[in-house]
This record gives sequence, C-alpha cells and structure tokens, in this order.
Amino acid sequence: MKRFLCLAAAAFAVSVGLAAEMPQQLLPADGALSVNVDTHLTLTFDAAPTVNRTGRIVVTEVVSGRQADVIDMSIPDGPVASVSGPKAPYTSTPYDYTLKGPRATNANTVPGTPSGEAQPTSNTEYQLTIIGGFSDGFHFHPIIVKGNTAVISLHNNLLEYGKTYRVTVDAEVFGTPQPVTWSFSTKAKAPKGKRLVVDASGAGDFSTVQGALDHVPEGVRGYRIFIRNGDYEEIVYFRNKRGLILQGESRDGVDVHYANCEVFNPHPVNVSTNEWPGTFPSRRAAFMVDNCTDVQLRDMTIRTTMFGQAEGLLINGERILVDNVTVRGSGDALQANGLIYFSRSLIHGDGDNILGRGSVFFEDCTLTATGGPFMWIRNTEGHHGNVFVRCAFSTTSPMGQAYLARLPKNGTPGYLFAEMVLIDCTLSNIRPEAVYQIEGDQTNMRFLEYNSVDAEGRKIDVSARHEVMQQLSADSELVKLYSTPSYVLDGWNPYKVKK
Repeated sequence: MKRFLCLAAAAFAVSVGLAAEMPQQLLPADGALSVNVDTHLTLTFDAAPTVNRTGRIVVTEVVSGRQADVIDMSIPDGPVASVSGPKAPYTSTPYDYTLKGPRATNANTVPGTPSGEAQPTSNTEYQLTIIGGFSDGFHFHPIIVKGNTAVISLHNNLLEYGKTYRVTVDAEVFGTPQPVTWSFSTKAKAPKGKRLVVDASGAGDFSTVQGALDHVPEGVRGYRIFIRNGDYEEIVYFRNKRGLILQGESRDGVDVHYANCEVFNPHPVNVSTNEWPGTFPSRRAAFMVDNCTDVQLRDMTIRTTMFGQAEGLLINGERILVDNVTVRGSGDALQANGLIYFSRSLIHGDGDNILGRGSVFFEDCTLTATGGPFMWIRNTEGHHGNVFVRCAFSTTSPMGQAYLARLPKNGTPGYLFAEMVLIDCTLSNIRPEAVYQIEGDQTNMRFLEYNSVDAEGRKIDVSARHEVMQQLSADSELVKLYSTPSYVLDGWNPYKVKK
C-alpha cells in the first residue's frame, strides 16, 4: 500500500492573529434556549484569534454542578506528517471519556464521569472523540478558526436534552483578558419520528450530520435525514444503518468536509503483528459508511481538505446508492467495498481515485484527476469490479496524459479476477495504452471497452491499448449485460429505489 504525507489544504486548527479583547459574539448566545445537543460553540472576535496550546474549555451542567465535558488544549490534535515520513502511533485499547492519570484532579469528577479529557495509553497523546460509536475514537481539531471566528467542537454525545450548561473558556486559550463564560439550555426532548432535519445554523433537529446519524437506531429502517444547505466541517462515520436516506438540499449547497487523512487518523494497528486488520475499521476519510445496507446519499458535496492518502468518501456496504453527489479526495478519493451504484456524480482526486473490493456501477458520472491512474481494481473471484456507462474521464495532470487503471503487486492471492468495463465513455487526455502495471496471471481478468470517444465525440484510436484490454463490438451480448446495473450488482436494480 502506498503511503503519502498528509498536508492541510484548507482550515487549520491554529490561526495567526491576536485576540486582545473579549469575543464580540457567542453562539449559542448567552441564555439561549432550545439548543441542539450536538451544537458547536462559536466565538467571533474583532480580529483573527490566536489559539494557544494551553488552558481548558469546561462545560458544566448547572443544576448538578457535574462536569459534562472538558477539552485540554495542551493535548495535540493528532499526528502530523514530518520530513521523515508519516508517524501515527495509536492504541489498540478502546478509548473512554474517564479521567485518569495526572489530569484527574477536578473535585467534581468521579471515575466514570464523561469528561473528554482522558487519553489512551500510548507513546503519544492526542485529542480523541468517539464518532458513530467507534470506541477506538478519532483524532479531531477541538478548535478550528475561520476568519475572525473560532469554532469549538465538543466531544460527541455528552450534552443531554433538557439541561442547562455553563461554558468556561480559560483566558489562556485565546489570550483574552479574562475567561469567557456563558450559559445555554438544550432542547427539552429528542425529536420524534423518522424524518430529521440537519441545519448548520441550529434551526433544525440537529446542527451536525453526525448528530442526526447518531440518533438513528442501528438496524431500524425508514429514517430520512434532510440536510439543509450549509457548511458542515466534521468527520462523519456511521455503521450498521439500514434503509436510510441522507438527502441534501442541493449538491453545491451542502458541503460536508474535514481535514482528515491516514496520518491524522490512521488504521488501528494490531500491536502483536504490527499489521492493519483490513479495510475496516478505517478513520482516514472525511465521510465513512460502514457495514450498511440500503443507504442513499443524494445531492451533496463530500470532501477531504487534506492532501495525501485521504478519501472524501469511504463505503463498506450492500445496495448503497449515491446520486448527484460531488466526492473530492486525494490519494484514493473514493474507496468502495460492496454493491454500490453511482449516478450523475463527480469524483475527483490525485491518483488511484477509486480503490476497493466492491462491485460498483457508475452511470453518467464525471471522473477527474490531477494525475493518475484513476483506479486500482481489487474485486475478487465471483464479484464484478468497476463498470462505467456514459461516464467522462479527464485529467489536468502537468505530467501529461494519465492511465485509467493499474494492477501492481498482483501475486497470490492477489486480484486475478480484476474487472474494468467502459461502455460509451468519453476519454480526455488518457494514454493510448489506457492501463499499466498489469501484473500477475491475466487469464481471468476482464478489461472491456466499447465505443470510447474523445471530448469532440470522435472515436478513440484503440490500436495501442494494453494487451489485457478487450474491445467489444456493437452486437456483443456483453455490451447489453454490462449496461444493466442489476447484472453487475448481483440482481439489485437501483432504478427501483425510490427517492
């Protein structure tokens, strides 16, 4: 598996500037009522604030005096790339929120009290929060600065309904003349029914996509989450969901993104063998669908803002439908494992854009890359691979033309049944060979192509195609079969899926 250094390309947890005065605005506002339990805390200053690696953010439940959450800013956010390569120490011990060690000094905290301050036993300590019930936790940025506003992300699922909370931000955190303190009250009860609304402004049932997903019970069908237009800077991870629809208000208006990658959130490593346990669990994507069935993602943008081995979208599931969605990643922009259907979507990355072991049918999609190749195909015997019908491939690589696919290190067991099928696709700036590094026995590989054209609609010259590529004729039965999603997706017909 290739490794990349991961570099931030968008928001940073630490900004440059100086907040010499108290914040001009607080959200939720002081005394606010009916606040979502997954709310972020935002402080707006008259200049870009400095975030210091000292001080604490404490959230206290007013009536009981119980400490609900603590963020210790002296703890680093997560591993970062260095000149010597990725360094990502982690722990195999499940993370909990119990205070322990030298930080367990608060008189209001007792063993087992959620605090968010505890860190796992490891040779390096990082900020951690539990997302989607994944007990090993995710590294995260507790504060992200956007212009003059600092957005604080509390640890997930620690605020409760029907409570009043007091927030205290130590003066050291932003260099304010005194601590910043204010209070707010959460909504009295959780929403009822199976239709949930997410609104980043706080006007819906939830303020975050993850908050709504955490509300949906595992295995219970019929939930529909409507996501209003807005900026959702969060890691999304959910698993064991069934019959769920995530419907965005618009493709360009709903922006779900995070600065995540393999270095910042590496795979948990088996400490006895020093090996990854497999494709999942994986923490490195911005948006992760794990062990789910009959899930729909519609009308939204999903992206990572890191450069490196960092998917925008990572899927492990059966009968997953993705329609009218923009996916932007870096190395391995999309990882797809299972039975998955993409339509009218854009997938953009920096190389090996599509990775995975799934049977994936792409219809009327656009695939772009800053380099190449577009995919590393890994389907196994008895499963179809990547099939593209009326899709467009193009690259903006400064290196010139790009390859569609590669298959390196293809030994035993390997991917000797790898499959890539192109039907009525448009290819721009693609190398004449189309594929390379096709290693191993080619006997059972299927690399099929029919009626590829260039951007002007002219037939592509396929005379220099790699020997593994097979050209199909118009009367070939395979053209008809591979143009039918149910053939590729083990009998599942996504056309019958209701919106």
